[in-house]
Amino acid sequence: LYMMKKFSVQFFLSFHLNILTSEKNVYAGSAASLTVPGEAGYLGILADHAPLVTTLLAGKISFKDQAGKQTVLESEGKGFLEVLKNEVTVLLRPTPSNS
Repeated sequence: LYMMKKFSVQFFLSFHLNILTSEKNVYAGSAASLTVPGEAGYLGILADHAPLVTTLLAGKISFKDQAGKQTVLESEGKGFLEVLKNEVTVLLRPTPSNS
């Protein structure tokens, strides 16, 4: 009796993510997804997202790398998000938790 094993391969498209404060670079690298607290609610970003500039509120910022590892940061102040050609930049005010 011959049994075949099924293999599940996960492949995530990615984009370049920069998370910055005026004092330091919090993160720079590839990401498969990003969730940020926007003015109208939480906003999800994936690869090939349409160009976008928006303001951010205090809250949880989470992103996953290509392997699926999730990182969560807490932002205590307002900020900005820019998405352009698979480059995503998050600008945050420095706070005790991310400075």
